[in-house]
Amino acid sequence: MRFEVITIFPEVFSGWLSKGILAKAIKKGLFEVRVHNLRDFTLDKHHQVDDRPFGGGEGMVLKPEPIFRAVEAVRCSEKAEIVLLTPQGEKFDWKIAEEFSQCPQIILICGRYEGVDERVSEYLATREMSIGDFVLTGGELAAMVIIDAVSRLIPGVIGKEEAVKKESFFQHYFDYPQYTRPRTFKGYPVPDVLLSGNHAKIEKWRRKKALEKTWQKRPELIKAKVLSPEEKQLLDEIIKERKEK
Repeated sequence: MRFEVITIFPEVFSGWLSKGILAKAIKKGLFEVRVHNLRDFTLDKHHQVDDRPFGGGEGMVLKPEPIFRAVEAVRCSEKAEIVLLTPQGEKFDWKIAEEFSQCPQIILICGRYEGVDERVSEYLATREMSIGDFVLTGGELAAMVIIDAVSRLIPGVIGKEEAVKKESFFQHYFDYPQYTRPRTFKGYPVPDVLLSGNHAKIEKWRRKKALEKTWQKRPELIKAKVLSPEEKQLLDEIIKERKEK
C-alpha cells in the first residue's frame, strides 16, 4: 500500500521515516510513504498556497487549487482514501486503522493556518479525520499518527502477527502489566506469580489484569465486546475483589 502526504513542511517527515520499525518495513517494500510539497503544485512565481478568507477574519486559509492539483497528480487508485486532517473530522481509532490497512492508497492532506478552503472538504476529500479533541498547529503530527497506527497492521511490518493481535484495542481491552529487572525496585517488588514459572497461572493473571485495567479505565471497551465465559468469570472476581477492599 502507499501513503501520500501533502504538506507545506515535507522536511519534518524525513527524520521520522528514517529510523525504527517503519524505516525497515519501507526498505523491505512492505509499504510506501511519499511526501509531497504543496508548493510544488502552485502556478504562480511566489508558490502561494494560502490567502485571506472571504468575509474577513483572522489568519490565512489554504487555497483549494494546489490541493486539488496535488491530489489529482498523486492519486493512482480509484479506491484511494483522500483524508483531510482536521479537528472537525471523525475520531481516528483502531477500527478505522484496520479499515485503512486494507486500502491500496491513502492520501493525507495536512491542514495549516486557520484551515482549508471548504471546497476541499465538500468536493475532494472522502473522509475528514481527527486524532483527538484538541487543535494542533498543523496536520503533520496527525498524519504521522495515522501512518504509524495503520502500517503496524500491514503483514510483515511487525515481526510476529500474533504480537499485533495481543496489543491493546485488538481484543477490546488494554494490555496486561509488564515488569522487568530488577525484581525489587525502591521496595516495590515484581508480582510473585511472574516469578513462579507456572505458565498457566501467569497467563490467567495476565488476562485478569488486562481485563481489570480496562474495566477501571475504559469500561465502554468491555461493554463493546462479547465476553467469553472465562472472561465473565474473571470480571466477576475483579468486581468482588474491588468491593471487598
